[in-house]
Amino acid sequence: MKPTIMILGSGHLANPGKDRFNFRWDDVLADRRQREIEQLISHLTPFNPNKIGIQADQRFDTEINANYQAYLKDAYNLKRWEGEQIGFRLAKKMKHPNIYCVDYSPEQDPFFLEDFDQDLIDIDKFAMEYDQEHLLPKIEDFSFLDGKTEEEDDGRFWIESQKYESLIDMYIRYNDPEGRRADHRVYLRTAKVGLDDHYPGANWVGHQWYTRNLKIFVNLTRITESDEDRILVIIGAGLVYLVQKFLEESGNYNVESPLIYLSTNCR
Repeated sequence: MKPTIMILGSGHLANPGKDRFNFRWDDVLADRRQREIEQLISHLTPFNPNKIGIQADQRFDTEINANYQAYLKDAYNLKRWEGEQIGFRLAKKMKHPNIYCVDYSPEQDPFFLEDFDQDLIDIDKFAMEYDQEHLLPKIEDFSFLDGKTEEEDDGRFWIESQKYESLIDMYIRYNDPEGRRADHRVYLRTAKVGLDDHYPGANWVGHQWYTRNLKIFVNLTRITESDEDRILVIIGAGLVYLVQKFLEESGNYNVESPLIYLSTNCR
């Protein structure tokens, strides 16, 4: 018998705008979205998790669990992000005593101290100087979402859907294996930025992206205490592919697909 983990790949419902390409969602606190979140919770409940991990760095564990304890006492209003809207709600429904923070923030890594040469990972600068911009992530990589695009001054993009999509449908789409595989291919293409003995693309993808995913995997192993554990982890959809691979190839976990639950008719 092995512990079981289910990874729920998610969009960032609070629109934090921290990625190069950001998908803007309408207000999840609106009545219609709140009903859809309750429906989503009803779909996830049969997985019967005994632990829930969310995409938050472990240094925020005390603050997040203080908020969760207040929520258990009906003394805290949930914020818009998926860690609370889904993680807190389901954990309370399952009578969990706490929430687990399983993310790792690369900006906290000593590798990025002030004396580090940022040119070693500056993929945008290198690509522009050596005509390799075709290797960088671009908006066409996300053409599956029909919507309008806005570019901000810092080079970040916002993509806003022109048609309404239910949260259940969104989570089914975000957890499609081929979609996650396509995400991973974008990173592999970006890793090729570089020439001769310069590897800014591989440096960025290898250290910042692969290392982050690997440390999320390690954090999940650290909260695993029993072969009977059933852990639900809610993370950004782009993180799903590698974290799932690490879990599967470790040989220590059963990994269940959320599509088994999302595609059923729960009442």
